[in-house]
Amino acid sequence: MKDDQHLIETGIASERVFDGALLHINRDTVRLPDDSTATREYIQHPGAVMVIPVMDDGRLLMERQFRYPFKRVFLEFPAGKLDPNEDPLTCGKRELLEETGYTARHWRKLGVLHPIISYTSEEIHIFLAHGLEAGKAQLDEGEFLELVIKDQAELIAGIVDGSVTDGKTVAGMFWLEQLAKTGDLPGQPR
Repeated sequence: MKDDQHLIETGIASERVFDGALLHINRDTVRLPDDSTATREYIQHPGAVMVIPVMDDGRLLMERQFRYPFKRVFLEFPAGKLDPNEDPLTCGKRELLEETGYTARHWRKLGVLHPIISYTSEEIHIFLAHGLEAGKAQLDEGEFLELVIKDQAELIAGIVDGSVTDGKTVAGMFWLEQLAKTGDLPGQPR
């Protein structure tokens, strides 16, 4: 492995600036590789899971949900935050059931996404779920969403035309395309 010592910043002081119910903001003083110091502000996040639910025919189970920071509805894959010390697969199963009412017979971890590496510690674990069985959603209080089923071509078209901009969903589509190339995508003609 390459020696990255000439790039490493070392924390020398940390101050909690904000303590929220979900997010915590820190302001740290760091020593830079040239021995000078700088300030780094960042959000500590508990981590999350995104589930890519694939129907038996290859179409995708997705959600439309209002996201307050942008004051609009987004199309995205089901996702949710990890509870303290929760296993990511357990979280994925819980979130799929809560948000969609579906369960899945087959689960596969695809990878981890670091959505905003410059100012948050969030990691999103990405899972593929197939062998879906419908049930009743168990939405959290104050959670409102609409389920939609899209085929992959529709999702790609939405990414290309700019109507689908959620970063984790765009990354999820990348994973789906890679699986399709190898013939390893459930519901894909062989």
